[in-house]
Amino acid sequence: MNKVLATADEAVAVIPDGASIMMGGFGLCGIPEHLIAALGRRGTKNLTIISNNAGVDDYGVGPLLKARQVRKMISTYVGENKEFERQFLQKEIEVELVPQGTFSERMRAAGAGIGGFFTPTGAGTLIAEGKESRVIDGRTYILEGPLAADFAFVKAWKGDRVGNLVYRKTARNFNPVMATAARHTIAEVEHLVDAGTIDPDAIVTPGIFVMRVFQGPGYQKRIEKRTISHG
Repeated sequence: MNKVLATADEAVAVIPDGASIMMGGFGLCGIPEHLIAALGRRGTKNLTIISNNAGVDDYGVGPLLKARQVRKMISTYVGENKEFERQFLQKEIEVELVPQGTFSERMRAAGAGIGGFFTPTGAGTLIAEGKESRVIDGRTYILEGPLAADFAFVKAWKGDRVGNLVYRKTARNFNPVMATAARHTIAEVEHLVDAGTIDPDAIVTPGIFVMRVFQGPGYQKRIEKRTISHG
């Protein structure tokens, strides 16, 4: 089965207003930049974005926030985006902050068909409000449920025409777990190759999890925060 699409715009054409979308990446590393930009061009509204972070003002999720396309953010870290901060303080956007490890495990649970898990992270804090708790071996744990989405946007270094994906180094981050946790996963890749040319042992995300794939025309290698040492 050939899952290849020509462009990101073609890929996002299936996404309706009000959809929930997982977006891979950590900071600005390994983000599905072409899919995000295409979603901005299309103007899809009232989105729930599930992403480790909210991007920066002019890149990543940032432009979607600026265009007021996002109704809710489910994230772990949101400290680099001034527009997000403004919307949050003005109560113009709904926000669910999730501890990073819990965030990843909730998505893994969704992909694995697990109904929930107990974790000590967040016990005794605001995170625990309204959640079932249990003492295990003298330590308090809280019950966290799976986190799924309608769509997942993932970015890989290499992919083939049936959707098998390989990630490069830290750009792997949240992409593999998100690919399993959504009903419809779309992958953008730097290099698109024929099926059968990727070493099976190197495949991280099997094509069974990927509905569509396309090759991006080029990628920015941006640095979120540059630190300079004066010697």
